[in-house]
Amino acid sequence: MMNNFIADDTPIYGKLSIISMKGCEEITSRIDGYLRRFRTYEDMDSYIIRVNCPRFGTGEAKCVIGESVRGHDVYIICDVFNYGVTYKMYGEEIRMSPDDHYQDLKRIIAAMGGKARRVTVVMPMLYEGRQHRRTGRESLDSALMLQELTNMGVSNIITFDAHDPRISNAIPLSGFDDVQPTYQMIKAISRAVPDISLNKFDTIVISPDEGGMQRCMYYSSVLQLDLGMFYKRRDYSKIVDGKNPIVAHEYLGRDVNGKDVIIVDDMIASGESMIDVATSLKKHGAKRIFVFSSFGLFVNGLEVFDKAYEAGIINKIFTTNLIYRNPGLKDREWHYEVDMSKYLSLLIDTLNHDETISDLLNPVKKIQALVKKLEENQA
Repeated sequence: MMNNFIADDTPIYGKLSIISMKGCEEITSRIDGYLRRFRTYEDMDSYIIRVNCPRFGTGEAKCVIGESVRGHDVYIICDVFNYGVTYKMYGEEIRMSPDDHYQDLKRIIAAMGGKARRVTVVMPMLYEGRQHRRTGRESLDSALMLQELTNMGVSNIITFDAHDPRISNAIPLSGFDDVQPTYQMIKAISRAVPDISLNKFDTIVISPDEGGMQRCMYYSSVLQLDLGMFYKRRDYSKIVDGKNPIVAHEYLGRDVNGKDVIIVDDMIASGESMIDVATSLKKHGAKRIFVFSSFGLFVNGLEVFDKAYEAGIINKIFTTNLIYRNPGLKDREWHYEVDMSKYLSLLIDTLNHDETISDLLNPVKKIQALVKKLEENQA
């Protein structure tokens, strides 16, 4: 297997090392496997560096790196939303919060002591990414996080499907790559739903809110599909769970009657808005409803989606393996997991050779070839 995005004789920037934070062992192992297949010119058993973040009984911690990273090009794989990792504190088992994971990330960077040649943080879902702008006397946690990491010596941050990509303005002189899983999602639906017809007569792309229009416009453009959107009508006289409650979802766009619908969003949190949108589309006559979401959090459990699937409201939900997944997802017929490990491997391998990742970030030709192949198979 070769990485076709770089030439064979391209020199590497520095010795490649990958650090897996707690909870990221599975995807890091997959990335390591792909890298070893790409780089047959290197006789490496593994690119993964041993790291441990032990904790004292009080909950305090430290980081210990098992080997030297002097002069290395280090990539830290970080999932701050992995609630499946626990630690002992005063004898009780405590789930790690995003704050706990973020502190461990800083400990790892600090333990390297500035000896690495370059440090890249791969944080698929951005820590505090939903707090991207100030509307009152509020903290801007994500912007502070980005500045803190760059001040600690991080050269580049790779994230996926940022809630608002303008958060990169917080670090204008540092690297910030906001990657979209567009090709992988389209490839996944072509496999999971072989009879899907990706033309504007049969399928339409829908944004569940005004904030997600940019990513939906990309899908609409590369697939040449019509585009619609919902806007959230809120009750600004109340605040419930820190936000103004949604009164209704209003649809704006072309007729969806008899068409398959692809709803695209960055994340599924509780899922209430997604199901409301899907229910409304069904009332408008939508045929089948598919959901593309980079991050399936399902913070209120999976039962609400079980009911939506049984009622025929949602047909299939596609989420990536970039963050921790509810263990029950693997048994759900309505869920399809999109593996992003090869794509991440290509990004890391290409960056380690100091080559451009422009073609990886904008895979228009690959998408067009995929759609053409799908049409030929259906002919």
